[in-house]
Amino acid sequence: MPHPTPITCIAKSNDRLGEGCMWDDKEHVLWWLDIALPSRIHKFDPATGAHRSWQFNVILTAMALNPDGTLLVGGEHGLYHFSPATGALTEFVQPESLNGNRGNDGAADAAGRFWFGTMQQNIGPKGEDLDITRNSGALYRIEKDGTSTKMFEDVGVSNGPCWSPDNKIFYFSDSRAQIIWAFDFDLSTGSLSNKRIHNDTGDHGSPDGATVDAEGFIWSARWEGSCILRIDPRGRIDRIVEMPASRPTCVCFGGASLDTLYVTSSKAHVADAVLQRYPLQGGVFCFDPHVKGFAKHRFGG
Repeated sequence: MPHPTPITCIAKSNDRLGEGCMWDDKEHVLWWLDIALPSRIHKFDPATGAHRSWQFNVILTAMALNPDGTLLVGGEHGLYHFSPATGALTEFVQPESLNGNRGNDGAADAAGRFWFGTMQQNIGPKGEDLDITRNSGALYRIEKDGTSTKMFEDVGVSNGPCWSPDNKIFYFSDSRAQIIWAFDFDLSTGSLSNKRIHNDTGDHGSPDGATVDAEGFIWSARWEGSCILRIDPRGRIDRIVEMPASRPTCVCFGGASLDTLYVTSSKAHVADAVLQRYPLQGGVFCFDPHVKGFAKHRFGG
């Protein structure tokens, strides 16, 4: 059953394709992206309301913090480093020859490796939607030195990489297949095994970005589902949190005690009738999930 939860819009950012939210547990600020060109990197301080953004002419899709406070940023062609101090975006590594593909979601694991998924390019040069017609994506594991390893392929839309609290299970969402996969995970080697379906409900839109709370439950943003699902360690739906947006895209825990859930959303190519129902769509939201989560791991450390 839907869970009646008060939702707050903290930033009316009007994102065409908001994504990639992450909490900086040292600076106590929220970062997120607007993927569609020109892409924007957003930084928001909930304590003061200060909101800053940087704009780029390359599609940017995922982020992780570096130990020095700069950002590792995934994008359409590969990975970059971003310096908030200078605004500079510099190329780092291209894990795949992206012939007709682009990068999408990504996250760092507890050992500091970055897991970065690709998918068929679905954003045209003028920001138009392009049809996804093939499972041409893959998932890569990138080491601190830029060494890249393809972990698996045959992915429709790469999303939601996250880990169980004990780092023994890796979760990965394929939005096109409407499946959240689970794998056994070896933190020391970064290897995956025993692939199985964790949840494949088609009743609440498609699984997009995801995170795991301190009790080991997945929080899954549901594209075209107007909700966030909390899914238990056995893959069963535990809670449905209705959102004031038809396309919630990504979730992360934040706040001083990591007890606030932040949610990005998308408004690009949404029908006027939907925007009338959800006038804050494209904004960033938060709510009290009544459970704590974890800070995002940093790349290389």
